[in-house]
Amino acid sequence: MSKVTKGVKLRLAKAAKQNSRVPVWVILRTNRRVRTHPKRRHWRRTTLDK
Repeated sequence: MSKVTKGVKLRLAKAAKQNSRVPVWVILRTNRRVRTHPKRRHWRRTTLDK
């Protein structure tokens, strides 16, 4: 990561933050209607545009 520019690092950090699961309180509030995250990404299956 030492040779990666700051802009790329910021984009990777944002993608890592966006990759979290749906909070439990959202699942409870919607009576389990919202269970999955549509933008959830697996590190091996889908590539990320740096």
